Amino acid sequence: MPVLRAPALVLVSALLLTACGGTRSGGADRATSAAAGHPVTLDNCGHKVTLKSPPKRAVSLNQGTTEILFSLGLADRTAGTATWTDPVMKGLEKADASVPRLAGNNPSFEKVLDAEPDFVTASFVSTLGKGGVATREQFEKLGVPTYVSPSDCSDGKDNDNGGDGSRSEPLTLDAVYGEIRDLARAFGVEERGTELVASLKKRVSTATAVLHASDVSLMYWFANSQSPYLAGCCGAPGAITRTVGAQNAFADTHDEWPQINWETVADRDPDVIVIGDLTRKQQTAETAAAKIRFLESNPATRNLTAVKKKRYVLLSGQAMNPSVRTIEGIEKVAAGLRDFGFAK
Repeated sequence: MPVLRAPALVLVSALLLTACGGTRSGGADRATSAAAGHPVTLDNCGHKVTLKSPPKRAVSLNQGTTEILFSLGLADRTAGTATWTDPVMKGLEKADASVPRLAGNNPSFEKVLDAEPDFVTASFVSTLGKGGVATREQFEKLGVPTYVSPSDCSDGKDNDNGGDGSRSEPLTLDAVYGEIRDLARAFGVEERGTELVASLKKRVSTATAVLHASDVSLMYWFANSQSPYLAGCCGAPGAITRTVGAQNAFADTHDEWPQINWETVADRDPDVIVIGDLTRKQQTAETAAAKIRFLESNPATRNLTAVKKKRYVLLSGQAMNPSVRTIEGIEKVAAGLRDFGFAK
């Protein structure tokens, strides 16, 4: 991580009084007075976030929040993005190409300020905390409101426990839907948020019809072959598993992404392995192809039921995080279960 330096005499644009009006192609919301519905105050992760007008130069520091903004038709009000683990979600390529990418991982505080943001969003508390890009207080002292995905600070989430935190309460899709509604309200496009949530709920309902997987155990492998990061009970993979009516092989583990040895995996012998297909290059066995090669050649894993029967479901890294892509995760896991014969 770059060392964060306090910028000298940094001038940050004040919140703009007007927002880009107009409607999306095919959108239901109509252009209204730019500041209609503002000021807006959001209760967010223990912070009161007030926006005097809809943002015009938002910076999104994680792929999850970025894809929500793009799904809401807000690329033209996004001044920069950062921290990508996967190619952008299908259908959002044009939006992504129109917005500067500040960094593939965390940008420096100065790099973000150079984009002159009037609103900064992140998917994780750690991104806008000590050791991240900067603290929320650092941005707010300069008059820049900040927002963090509520899924990362929901009831029961302890971000100080373990590398990725732990959850005493299971994450639900309501946290994802709540983030969409919050951001839609912040930008003055509430109808778009309502439409997006309704379409996601419809996709979930369609994906989970006629499944019969209550006795099927799933294991989610995000990264690392030596000491694999596997999903605990209660994050996004847990929400996927509960929604499709299956069982998580490590439901007794409350850490978000605990590192578990392969001997323990062999003892649990999951029926299906859900594999993170990542494009980043931070850990060993990032791609699905590398993970499958490992599973089928390693003595500790090649005799697993899922490996012998090649019961693999491939997901993007973002689908394994609480985001709009979690719905994609539900669809792909449900489709895999049907393909493997676990359907009525």
